[in-house]
Amino acid sequence: MTVSDETLRQGLRCVVEHSDLPELGAKYEGKVRDNYTKDGRRVLVVTDRISAFDRVLGTLPFKGQVLNQLAAWWFDETASIAPNHVIDVPDPNVMVAVECEPLPVELVMRAYITGVTSTSIWTHYERGERVFCGHRLPDGLRKHQRLPEPLLTPSTKADKGDHDVSVSRDELLASGKISARDFDAAAEIAHAVFAHGQKVCAERGLILVDTKYEMGKTKDGTIVLIDEIHTPDSSRFWYGASYAERFHEGADPESFDKEYVRRWLKEVGYSGDGPTPPLPDDVRVEASRRYIEACDAIRGVPFEPNLEEPQARMRRNLGLA
Repeated sequence: MTVSDETLRQGLRCVVEHSDLPELGAKYEGKVRDNYTKDGRRVLVVTDRISAFDRVLGTLPFKGQVLNQLAAWWFDETASIAPNHVIDVPDPNVMVAVECEPLPVELVMRAYITGVTSTSIWTHYERGERVFCGHRLPDGLRKHQRLPEPLLTPSTKADKGDHDVSVSRDELLASGKISARDFDAAAEIAHAVFAHGQKVCAERGLILVDTKYEMGKTKDGTIVLIDEIHTPDSSRFWYGASYAERFHEGADPESFDKEYVRRWLKEVGYSGDGPTPPLPDDVRVEASRRYIEACDAIRGVPFEPNLEEPQARMRRNLGLA
């Protein structure tokens, strides 16, 4: 990796925890992104906030820059497969997009049975459940094993502080939150983009284990990819070279996504409820290193961190200075 430990620690002093850009329009603050809407456009400021267990836990140096630039790369890479909302990327932490009406569901694709959260497919399977989101699972599966085929396992979108809930297609349609036509169109996109993501990652020695997609509708009714795709926030990645051996030994696969932070939280006794323990700087730096490593591996070019004071830089690059 090209970013030194010294640079990562310098980044601890210039994290983007929040943004204040009222000129851009009405603001909505998500777990990671600050969204500004005005005149049919949405400006997404990708902060350095990290979330897990549906909670914001703190910040990681350069995380927003990594997510924004990697998402932009993937949106370009998949543009021939599915339309997306991107207009421009004027700043390391900022993406300008077409304003869309988000679909009220996350499209979660899973190729392996794994995870540590309450919503993970492995947690349900370990409890003895053999139907997950309407899909029947065979007996005898082991943690981290490849599934017979990739599964689409939709999830409701929880408000900040609440937990997402995995549901079947039938349950989702029965709730009336989305039409069968919109869901099936979104599902087709999810399967196609995931298959391409798996192929690209495999060519780089990586396994795209699972991911979640967010989609929205444009004013003309077109369903498009929004938010981000195939980043360490929305996806799980393992190293292909060591997977088979570690699976045979019953060890966790080598990963470089935010599973590292989830596992650390589990080790200190946090499982998603109550006050979140503060992340030590050493954990923040190591997590950031893994995000950057993922970005480098996928894009094939080294990530170059920007150490400028971020608020002034964003204002300048957005023409607000």
